[in-house]
Amino acid sequence: MAESPEEEHPVKAFGWAARDQSGHLSPFNFSRRATGEEDVRFKVLYCGICHSDLHFLKNDWGASDYPIVPGHEIVGEVTEVGSKVKKVKVRDKVGVGCLIGACRSCENCVNDLENYCPNLIMTYNSPYYDGTKTYGGFSDSMVVNEHFIVRFPDSIPLGAASSLLCAGITVYSPLKYYGLGEPGKHVGIVGLGGLGHLAVKFAKALGCKITAISTSPNKKNEALGNLGADSFLVSSDPDQIQAAMGTMDGILDTVSAVHPILPLLGLLKSHGKLVLLGVPNKPYELPAFPLVMGRKTLAGSGIGGMKETQEMIDFAAEHNITADIELIPMDYVNTAMERLDKGDVRYRFVVDIGNTLATTKL
Repeated sequence: MAESPEEEHPVKAFGWAARDQSGHLSPFNFSRRATGEEDVRFKVLYCGICHSDLHFLKNDWGASDYPIVPGHEIVGEVTEVGSKVKKVKVRDKVGVGCLIGACRSCENCVNDLENYCPNLIMTYNSPYYDGTKTYGGFSDSMVVNEHFIVRFPDSIPLGAASSLLCAGITVYSPLKYYGLGEPGKHVGIVGLGGLGHLAVKFAKALGCKITAISTSPNKKNEALGNLGADSFLVSSDPDQIQAAMGTMDGILDTVSAVHPILPLLGLLKSHGKLVLLGVPNKPYELPAFPLVMGRKTLAGSGIGGMKETQEMIDFAAEHNITADIELIPMDYVNTAMERLDKGDVRYRFVVDIGNTLATTKL
């Protein structure tokens, strides 16, 4: 008979978990493994909320294994390190993103692309090497192999930087890989949510010309004023679409709902790239002709490897890039999930774990 979450490891832990596909989160006692010789243990201070957390909590993708302690935008302070750890020391500020394990030997891993390892281990809702289940950052502590730890410079505010560990790397990686994050490149950013607002910030810092693309005309002032986009395009306006045809080197599409992508392909120059970052729960309809005429590329991208994630954090610190967040207490998290489901957040919820989790203990 399997041991209970409280008994399977020697170190007691506390967090919030969902027990079923209602997705409702409530206090949860469980346990963490002892600190191994290559492990880093840290106190969780902040944890961002990603839209994928909502999908896992409600089993939208059919892969949820309850109970689930969500959270993969986790930052905190190191409290203990194993005897072979060289990357960080006690009291360093660190973070963990979407993955905490990989095979470390396949072609992807050897090329610093652990995020595409066929045997990657996600930060929560995955079986770990020892067969136990992984639990995420809605908790008081994490213990992680040092390879999957990201160092945070002292100059970057941890709360607002936590979302970089998922949303930030998700937009930074394709800008770099597809050659779009270069001075003078004209890049469209579709959607101005958690991913999109960071895409504008990173693309701007990389020297791009940016067109923010949204169905909401009321986001124009925010895009041009606060986020720094160079122009704004209402995707539901045929005249605006027509005027911008063939003008963009690439587009990052951050929208997670099904939407027309044919008009977006028309915005690309020849050899342009449309990169999908959102994951709708229904397939797109895609005619081939717009791709063939202009040798255009439809591609995708998902987070990034550990080397690139560290590069992204260092770049963000250098250029003062953080997410625009709403900091919330732990006991507000169910309301936050409801608001996230309605798109009612500007632009990322972050849970103040360090100051509010302990007060909710059973």
